[in-house]
Amino acid sequence: MTLPHLMLVPGLMCDAASWAPMLPALQGHAHYTVVDHGQADDLIGMAQQILDAAPDVFHLAGHSMGGRVALEVMRLAPERVQALALLGTGYRPKEAGAAGEKEIQTRQALLDLAQHNGVRAMAQAWVQNMVAPARLSDAALLEAVVQMFERQSADIFRHQIRALLARPDASSVLQQVRVPTLLMAGEWDSWASPQQHQAMAELIPAQPAVQVVPGSGHMMMMEKPEAVASSFIRWLGGV
Repeated sequence: MTLPHLMLVPGLMCDAASWAPMLPALQGHAHYTVVDHGQADDLIGMAQQILDAAPDVFHLAGHSMGGRVALEVMRLAPERVQALALLGTGYRPKEAGAAGEKEIQTRQALLDLAQHNGVRAMAQAWVQNMVAPARLSDAALLEAVVQMFERQSADIFRHQIRALLARPDASSVLQQVRVPTLLMAGEWDSWASPQQHQAMAELIPAQPAVQVVPGSGHMMMMEKPEAVASSFIRWLGGV
């Protein structure tokens, strides 16, 4: 049996470490490549990089910002994607008015912290809202997240924030999805709630069930790798 090739798309300031804890369980179920966004500063450019590097057809999974990139891949070349997984992500553009201005200010404050005090200082503040409350005493988990962010530069952070603030509305993309789709949300995710994923599911013609990961925040692959891997194996067609 030929194994599917899985393209894994990390989120904002994340790298292969965000997926690493769940990957051993996927051995024998898929070949995989973890994407590196490099210096790209727009979602479409990130999506095109994936298409340039990927096999002719592939499975696609994106987390957080990576989910938005995955949706842009679906916009550009839906015929190449055999199955889609969206984790801890969203689909709406930046809101207009005060809500949009608040998002800009919040992201700019984090960027200012990274530029003036270093990425590690920014990451130590940011991680407090990235994991489930019960995991805030898990020093090893927090340090793994902080070190992952610290491997990226403040310039990369600036580029990726620019990409996110210019994100397009992906509602029409979701309405055209015709491949097996997995939607996953952390129970405690304050960035991309289960309710937000339910709204996405209702736009997809097949209306897939949203799988909520108990006891997890935004970094579900690092917080609850066994639960995420189990859902992936079912999605990939495993027993």
